[in-house]
Amino acid sequence: MHFLDDEEAAPEISRPMLLRIVGYFRPYRARMTVAFLAILLTAIFGLVPPLLLKSIVDTALPDGDLWLLGSLVLLSIGATALQNLIQVGQTYLNTWIAEHIAFNIKNEMYRHLEAMSLGFFSSAKPGEITMRIDGDVDGVEDVFNSTVVNALSSICVLVTTTVALVAIDWRLALLGVVMIPLFVIPTRKVGKVRWDIAGKSQEKKAELNDIIQETMGISGSTLMKIFTTEAREEEKFRDVNGDVIDLQVKETLAGRWFIMTISIFSAIGPMLVYFLGGVLVARGQSPLTVGAIVTAATLLTRLYGPVTQLSNVHVDVIRSFALFERIFEYLDMKPEVANRADAVDMSVEKGRVDFHDVRFSYAPSREVLHGISFTARPGEMTALVGPSGAGKTTIANLIPRLYDATGGVVEIDGQDVREVTLESLRRKIGFVMQEPYLFNATIRENLVYGSPDVTREEVEETCKTAYIHDFIMSLPNRYDTVVGNRGIKLSGGEKQRISIARVLLKNPKIIVMDEATSSLDSVSEHYIQKAMVTLLTGRTSIVIAHRLSTILNADQILVVQAGEIVDSGRHAELLAHSDLYRKLYETQFQTQDRQRGAESERTRAAE
Repeated sequence: MHFLDDEEAAPEISRPMLLRIVGYFRPYRARMTVAFLAILLTAIFGLVPPLLLKSIVDTALPDGDLWLLGSLVLLSIGATALQNLIQVGQTYLNTWIAEHIAFNIKNEMYRHLEAMSLGFFSSAKPGEITMRIDGDVDGVEDVFNSTVVNALSSICVLVTTTVALVAIDWRLALLGVVMIPLFVIPTRKVGKVRWDIAGKSQEKKAELNDIIQETMGISGSTLMKIFTTEAREEEKFRDVNGDVIDLQVKETLAGRWFIMTISIFSAIGPMLVYFLGGVLVARGQSPLTVGAIVTAATLLTRLYGPVTQLSNVHVDVIRSFALFERIFEYLDMKPEVANRADAVDMSVEKGRVDFHDVRFSYAPSREVLHGISFTARPGEMTALVGPSGAGKTTIANLIPRLYDATGGVVEIDGQDVREVTLESLRRKIGFVMQEPYLFNATIRENLVYGSPDVTREEVEETCKTAYIHDFIMSLPNRYDTVVGNRGIKLSGGEKQRISIARVLLKNPKIIVMDEATSSLDSVSEHYIQKAMVTLLTGRTSIVIAHRLSTILNADQILVVQAGEIVDSGRHAELLAHSDLYRKLYETQFQTQDRQRGAESERTRAAE
């Protein structure tokens, strides 16, 4: 199905796409039926004043019948009032249906994007995601609230008015109908133009959202101030914002020339009716009266209004399909990590983690893990060490299936993690990130984020275990203190202890930890280390290590280089026989430890 010529590269509106769109309207069939009846009644009542005009001109005024004149005027006013009253109810129904359709699409989009894999979010722009969920869906909301309703209303007015015109005089009706194609022809090219502009406009809006989110967030804003790039970022924002404005102006003005033509035809039509009616009356070829001719001219004006509206509806439908196409593009994306059809709930008794010849690639041509094999035994700490970019975080991310291995098997208690449901798998795993993320909410809300059913007493006892309770109680609003965007009102150590308490409340069998003390001062590290003892005791833990203190406590250390495990053992063993580990120790861990020792000495001296 095409609205435009193939040679003009017109976008194709397929039957499956139409059926998919109709599916969003199907739950509201009953309300749409009532709305349609209201539209039909509105069109019928709209005919009353023009039809009464014939009696006013032909009878009431020439006869000087004031009672008849008053009755006809009151009847006309009453019909208009009733028409507008019905339109109020119709508008309520239209708005209710449109808002609920948008509500359902946004929910579907959000639910679908929640299921997308980490790879999607690592490459997608935040502004683009926001634009698809919010801007595009709000755009298609007009499909029903304006476009569909206007089309139905115009069709009803067109049909009822044509019937009334034919009843007055078929020749006048034919004159009016003959001019209708002149209103439709100019829309063909306009649809293609607005389609192209709409797509470009949405892309630029997404780019604008990206700039806002990246520079107005706490991290981006801080970076911008540190590097004094405000002027450059403002210029970039102004340029993109200017492009958005230019495209919106172009979209608004697209096709204004044909609207001018339509306006001319709208003015010519009634004049031709007066002329033809006058000729017929003058020649005595028709029983037409002055009132009938005036009524026909009035109805003709009413006829061309819907035709013009339908021309605009056609253009708006084209634009709406462009937005639906963008929405479906996201909804049709398949998550890289998903539950299998036969996935079962995972049961973790001991928490043993096994990697069997695991391989992984972010892209087909670039493998980053090459045959990783190891066992993390229940109740023990397995540390991953190695140079930056060696693949340590990638290994950790495969355990809760933030990514899926492209080769080999990851098992927990002998169960392939790909054969169990994601929810049951991730419920059994606690993940502590190097940079903890806190929502702009209260401390309590952040603590219970993964465990909403825990009691107040459990929260406070857990925070004592994580050595953060006393600090929280020192705050004016205690557990009801709002932490700010990304926890900006708290120090790194405070945020990390809250994140550890949050994982403790989840009480998982397995802990995956991107070691939490790499960028903290000595006091914060002291409390974090004490909290980690509680967190890791009795649990299987896989820790990406940055500090010597963590390495010393590990039951097993895996030395990772270029996506392979090149050595393994305990700290003393590796110092004795692993050149890479010894180098890491001397250049990274030992240097950091000396720095921490010097800092501790300065702290004690200051006291």
